[in-house]
Amino acid sequence: MNSLKIRRTAIAVVAAAALPLSLAACSDSGNDTKAAPAAPAASAGDEATKDASTPSEGAMDGDQPFGPACAGVPKEGAGSFDGMAKDPVATAASNNPALSTLVTAVKKAGLVDTLNNAQDITVFAPTNDAFAKIPKADLDKVLADKATLTKILTYHVVGQRLTPQQLENGSFETLQKGTVTTKGSGEDYTVNDTSKVVCGNVKTANANVYIVDTVLMPK
Repeated sequence: MNSLKIRRTAIAVVAAAALPLSLAACSDSGNDTKAAPAAPAASAGDEATKDASTPSEGAMDGDQPFGPACAGVPKEGAGSFDGMAKDPVATAASNNPALSTLVTAVKKAGLVDTLNNAQDITVFAPTNDAFAKIPKADLDKVLADKATLTKILTYHVVGQRLTPQQLENGSFETLQKGTVTTKGSGEDYTVNDTSKVVCGNVKTANANVYIVDTVLMPK
């Protein structure tokens, strides 16, 4: 009997000693189970933040001006892309040094108010170098002839805002009632097969502007 009691007492002691260890193990296991979701939760938050910013960045990049001549646009001030976006098109062009000849022509033709007051137009804007391709005597003659100058300048204006995608293979009526054709893709577009877009998708308050390297001549 004494031997049996001793054995029972020993088993009870061992069980009592093992119980805290068992509870501790269960407690540790429970902590691991609770801690595991914490990392994915943080990761999910990071992914949500990333997802929220990525689309806007992508959309913004696709909507930016493009082309080699864009590098010459002022980085700050009224002549910058941000500055031009706040002004109507004729005013915006007057703040861009590369378009000073065009601005002079627009003023001589009396088209400043016409362009500034128009809504949702596209302007193919020849650079100073584009006008320089025209022999000086011929250019001076055109600048002195308001009717001819108006005809040429309004041929550079389309009555809707054109996206780069629309220029890939397009034909558009101009304010002069003639037609311009466009083709290209990516950042490489031409107008009437002769004039290259050198800085495209420039936004002003009332127009999309595509700066071109050759003056367009109506038929």
